[in-house]
Amino acid sequence: MLITFKSHAAQDLIMMKDLAMTLLGIIGKRLGERGVITVEELPTAIHKLEAAVADAKAHPASSAVEADTGNDEDEEEPLHLGQRAYPFLDMLRASQREGANVMWGV
Repeated sequence: MLITFKSHAAQDLIMMKDLAMTLLGIIGKRLGERGVITVEELPTAIHKLEAAVADAKAHPASSAVEADTGNDEDEEEPLHLGQRAYPFLDMLRASQREGANVMWGV
């Protein structure tokens, strides 16, 4: 299932439900049918997401390392949280600059 995030400050952002649940969980939100990250919540949400990305870079997931057996040279490296969270972080930052809410399910 796809979730579309909307803000007047940025283009619509479409992501898979599992990623949306993960990113919203990091910032203390739950994925419901509809939701909003208000302008007042944006600074805290950005800080929490940036901290999670920094922590993920400092402590790479052991499952990603274990999955690399070296047998398949064409196998791509899995995306880390920073790569997956960047578009959402970009939307949050743009929304903060413009004073716009971020919504989904509308």
